[in-house]
Amino acid sequence: MNKEEHYLKNRFLELAHAAYVRNIYTYTDFLNLNEQSILLNISKELPPVKFELTGGNDYTMRKIAVFFPETVYYEQKLPISVIKIAPIHFQYADSLSHRDFLGAILNLGITRAKIGDIFVKDNVAYVYCIRDIAPYIAENLSKVKHTLVQCSHVEKQTEQITPEFQTIQGTVANVRLDSLISTAFSTSRSSILPYISEGKVFVNGKMVTSNGYTPKIGDIISVRGKGRFLYDNLLGTTKKGRNLVSVKRYI
Repeated sequence: MNKEEHYLKNRFLELAHAAYVRNIYTYTDFLNLNEQSILLNISKELPPVKFELTGGNDYTMRKIAVFFPETVYYEQKLPISVIKIAPIHFQYADSLSHRDFLGAILNLGITRAKIGDIFVKDNVAYVYCIRDIAPYIAENLSKVKHTLVQCSHVEKQTEQITPEFQTIQGTVANVRLDSLISTAFSTSRSSILPYISEGKVFVNGKMVTSNGYTPKIGDIISVRGKGRFLYDNLLGTTKKGRNLVSVKRYI
């Protein structure tokens, strides 16, 4: 571990200890995939508490860690809010991307760790963020690129927020990590191997360095530098005995 990773490990231990000693919920800011993997790898070193990773949505990649006692008598609301950012005049709006929305938010002086996933559809962004920072974003963000925008809080229970997917089917000899990745990104298995061996592949937030790893249906697989996809289904076998698989690649 480098210096930053050691600091992060100590921060996880500190939050877990506070949850255990004080019998409370404790939280991190949003963690990237490498940071989530560090937490999962040190889980046996934590005090006797429970923890979960959540981004406020089943499809999110960036997540906060929630630590809580093994026996807890109350449930606490997650410190995550959703802000909807939409052009005021759609007919005059620029074509806005994930990068455009994120850049406009960071230009407000907000650190990246306070912002989770951003889903963009039809020029509208849904931004997951730490709850305390949500009012500041809503009150101060008025422009993305050259487009005037308006912000509003979204109740996650009343609006379905999902990413857009491209469904891809293919056949593989064996349902292995390298085979699924090559199917999802339409490339050869041999070109995928360096990504796996160099620690650039994560399954449900945990780094996996074995190309023979067998994912489960529903796993979210992220490849740094390429994107991510959901292992959707095993559809059957062909006459030649190959497995027909379906994956959903995030757009």
